[in-house]
Amino acid sequence: MNQHNTDLKTSTVGQSPKIIADRSQALQTFTLNRPNVLNALDDEMCRTLSSAIPTVARNPDVYIVALLSNNPRAFCAGGDVRALSAAAKDDIETAKSYFRNEYSLNWLLECFSKPTVSFIDGLCMGSGAGLTAYNTHRIAGENFKWAMPETKIGLFPDVGISRVLAKLPWPIGIYLGLTGRAIGRADAQWLGLVTHCISATHFPGILAKLKDAEPVDPMLDAINEIQAPGDLQKDRGHILEHFSEPTLQGILRSLTNAEAKGSEWAKKTLADLAKCSPISLAITIRHIQSALSFDIRQTLIEDYRLAVRCIESHDFHEGVRALLIDKDGSPAWKPNRYDDSIADVVEAYFAPLPGAELELPKRTEMQAARV
Repeated sequence: MNQHNTDLKTSTVGQSPKIIADRSQALQTFTLNRPNVLNALDDEMCRTLSSAIPTVARNPDVYIVALLSNNPRAFCAGGDVRALSAAAKDDIETAKSYFRNEYSLNWLLECFSKPTVSFIDGLCMGSGAGLTAYNTHRIAGENFKWAMPETKIGLFPDVGISRVLAKLPWPIGIYLGLTGRAIGRADAQWLGLVTHCISATHFPGILAKLKDAEPVDPMLDAINEIQAPGDLQKDRGHILEHFSEPTLQGILRSLTNAEAKGSEWAKKTLADLAKCSPISLAITIRHIQSALSFDIRQTLIEDYRLAVRCIESHDFHEGVRALLIDKDGSPAWKPNRYDDSIADVVEAYFAPLPGAELELPKRTEMQAARV
C-alpha cells in the first residue's frame, strides 16, 4: 500500500513549499522546489531537512532516500548568497547561524544511516555539492555540471568540500578549488564525485523501483553509462605541471612562465584566476592542504571559522555585488592582487573563534542518536 507524507510546509501560507517531502512505500523523497532561483539553498531549507532526516532514519519502513530537483536546469546552483550578504550587513549573528545550520546539515548527511541517492541533472554548485557529496549514490544525468566557484565571490570551497577536493588525485582538487572550473559528468565520475552516469530519462523508472525496495546497487550498475574521457582528464598534464607547486605564489609563477613561452592553457588559467579574490585564493589553497589531514567534521569546523571571517570582511560582499546584484563583473577586491602581504591577513582567518566555534557531535554520538 502506498503511504504519502504531507508536503513539508517550509514557506509562508499560499506559497509553494521550498522542499517537497513525499513518502511512497519504501522510498522517501525530498525535492528542492525553488525553480526561479535554480534551487538556491537557504537557511529555511537547511533547517527543514535537518529536522526531517532523523525521523526518516528511525522509520523502519523507509529503505532509501532520494534527493531531487524540480528544475531540469539545476539540481542546486549554490547557496542563497544574496540573502546571506544582506543578512550579514543587517545582523551578523543571523548570518553566522545560516552557516551553522548548513554545516550541521552537511554533517548530518555524512552520518545518515540509510542509502541516499541524489539525482543530479543540470548545475550542482556550492551548497548543491554539499547536499550530494555525502550521499551513498550520486547519479549524473547528461546535463550535469559540477563546480565550486566560491573564489569568484570572495569565499572558498566550504560545506566540507575542501576535504573532498583534498582526496582527489593531487593536485586536481587544488586546481578545481582555486579556479572554480565546471566539469561534466565524465570527469566527475572519473574523480568519484558521482557514482553513476545515467540519462535523466531513466530517473522516473529508478524511483519506481526504489519504492518497491529493489536493491539499489545492482539496479544502478546495470544501467550505468560508460563515459569517454572528459576535458579535465585531457588537461591533467597541465594541471600537474603547474598546480603541483606547494604555494599559490609558486603556481602563479609557473603559469606566468608558461604563458611567456606561448602556452594558451596557462594564459587562460591566469585570466580565470585574475577574476578571483586574491584573499580567497590564498585561503582556498591553505584550506585544501589542511584538509588532507582532516576528516569531514574537522573540515566543517574550519569551514565555519573561515566563513565567519569572510562575511565580516570586504571581498565577499563585493563579490556578491559584482556578480549577482549589479552584475557588472568588476569586483574591486582588497587587495586587488596577490602579494606577500596577504599571508598575515590569511593567518587571521584561520585563527579559532574564542567561545564561538562550530559545535558538531562526534560520529559515535551521531550513531548513538540513530540518525
